[in-house]
Amino acid sequence: MPSLKDVQTKISGVKKTKQITKAMNMVATSRLKGAQDNMERFRPYAAKFADVLGSLAEKAGDEASPLLIPREAVNKIHVVLCTSDRGLCGGFNANLTHRARQFMEQFSDRNIDFSLTAFGKKGRDWARKKGLKITDEQLGLIGTRIPFSTASTMGRGLVDAFLDGTHDEVWIVYAQFISVGRQVPTVKKLLPIPPLEMAEAAETEEPTVYLAEHICEPSPEELLGDLLPRNVYVQLFSALLETSTSEHAARMSAMDNATKACNDMLDNLTLVYNKARQAAITAELMDIVGGAEALKG
Repeated sequence: MPSLKDVQTKISGVKKTKQITKAMNMVATSRLKGAQDNMERFRPYAAKFADVLGSLAEKAGDEASPLLIPREAVNKIHVVLCTSDRGLCGGFNANLTHRARQFMEQFSDRNIDFSLTAFGKKGRDWARKKGLKITDEQLGLIGTRIPFSTASTMGRGLVDAFLDGTHDEVWIVYAQFISVGRQVPTVKKLLPIPPLEMAEAAETEEPTVYLAEHICEPSPEELLGDLLPRNVYVQLFSALLETSTSEHAARMSAMDNATKACNDMLDNLTLVYNKARQAAITAELMDIVGGAEALKG
């Protein structure tokens, strides 16, 4: 049985750990509210933007922009991996990197040249460990207030790289926020832009999607030339908002579970301490009684 001092030391250490996890849970809870508000305010804009763009694409046809035309031979795929910069959020980052690895393994039978843009230190470190080619890294963004200019600058570079043939396809791996207890690692194609009405139907699991008619001037072809790159920026920014919100939710849940685990450990250690203390008292009493009996003899 451990000594009383050892048990007291462990109890003190668990109490300090509990204070830390409880404080981190409160911080994550406060940050989650702001991130979730930003994400929910942007979702209607992204949905309406896709609605209008889908209507224009239907009028103009698939040949209206090179951003809509798939490459005949896909040899170079670029992946935008969104993770967090810090840990202590359960399996959040591990699930995202695992989803990215699953996506890449789908092309194991083909000679595909993969490159990576890493949002977050955890994704960058995983890519370095796997020996993947990292063309760009953005650190310190996930989990903070993300400016739209970051997504537009990054999206502009991706569009230019696709148009000049550096990338044949561009995909993004991010965490889709469903609820506080559920964040789903998701893979979405950014370039070439998939048929928007089909993409919306796949996301909502509806058999058909009816797009509203929009009167536009100038022509749909000219509008698409300006709006299609913006669609990439919007999709990228939406994914960053979703990942940021998911990180705070995952950390809040992880710290809540850690605090509960500390409470369970404290209960067990308190029981061990009481048993050790009772054993020590019993041993002292036995020594006293034994000494008294010896003096009588």
